[in-house]
Amino acid sequence: MAAEHRLLALKAFDGTKAGVKGLVDAGVTAVPSIFHHQPDHRHRHFTVPVIDLSSMSSRRPALVAQVKAAAETVGFFQVVNHGVPEGAMSAMLAAVRSFNEEPVEAKAPYYTRDPGRRVRYQSNVDLFTSPAAQWRDTLFMEMPAEPQELPAACRGVAPEYAGLVQQRLGRTLLELFSEALGLRRGYLEEEQGCLEGVSVAGHYYPACPEPHLTLGTTSHSDCNFLTVLLQDAVGGLQVLVDDGNEGRAWADVPPAAGALVVNVGDFLQLMSNDMFKSVEHRVLANTVGPRVSVACFFRTPGAASSTRVLAPIVPNGNGDGARYRSTTMEELIRHHYRVKGQHGTSLLDHFRL
Repeated sequence: MAAEHRLLALKAFDGTKAGVKGLVDAGVTAVPSIFHHQPDHRHRHFTVPVIDLSSMSSRRPALVAQVKAAAETVGFFQVVNHGVPEGAMSAMLAAVRSFNEEPVEAKAPYYTRDPGRRVRYQSNVDLFTSPAAQWRDTLFMEMPAEPQELPAACRGVAPEYAGLVQQRLGRTLLELFSEALGLRRGYLEEEQGCLEGVSVAGHYYPACPEPHLTLGTTSHSDCNFLTVLLQDAVGGLQVLVDDGNEGRAWADVPPAAGALVVNVGDFLQLMSNDMFKSVEHRVLANTVGPRVSVACFFRTPGAASSTRVLAPIVPNGNGDGARYRSTTMEELIRHHYRVKGQHGTSLLDHFRL
């Protein structure tokens, strides 16, 4: 009976096409039970590295070493002087906020759970399969998108921003990751196609009346090569760190002026044969808001993902040293949604030899 009531509540919430923003606009003072999560208060002070990408030519060996150290340990770092203009970053955040704050009837045409739509607005992609809903709404945009597919608020901004992140920062990061693996500079882009596709997710986290009962984003790792995240000044992003002595605990990734957050994805952990770490992260709900963030996900787009094979990169092609079996991106993504929400379950365990 409880399951039936929950399903009815989920359907009623989804049917409004107004998302979490609609709940807040309606004046809710208590978080509905479909959003309730088990608390996890483990916390530790940990400083996520900030890497300055300026003077690349003269400091390249040092930058490779910094990226390598961050990718091997926490799997997260922030970058400054990265080549993406602050004006483009501010415009992208403003566009996502503007779209989410439009009237429900203006946003409703984009509200869908059809994965075939290249541009889709929804609250919780896994609303009907996850143990509890998350306190956020998302506008997802696969790039490149036709102008008429995009909401007016994002039409002139999102393609430009995605292109800057992909071509300026993305290429630089993949070169540094390639060199950190002991490979030639263009390997991950040219041989593995890591720069072929970028998808953009604009997240909107309304202020929450009872943030201790829910989460903005549940614990997860990213099913891609890498993610570049733009966040506003509200904060709430946390990464799960493990120092080997005290066990795992959540550490804050505070916003830094002009910075973008970079994290290793599951694809890159598999390809690096566990040299790089794709770690769990989450976003806390907050009485302050809205929080706005924009994630650029690097992964092969569309039908090509069904044939693109991922395999560990091992020295001299020695297959005996591989820690994972070869797989396709499509299989990885499919399994990602099976294990999502199962705490303590790693996507990559299914592919480990």
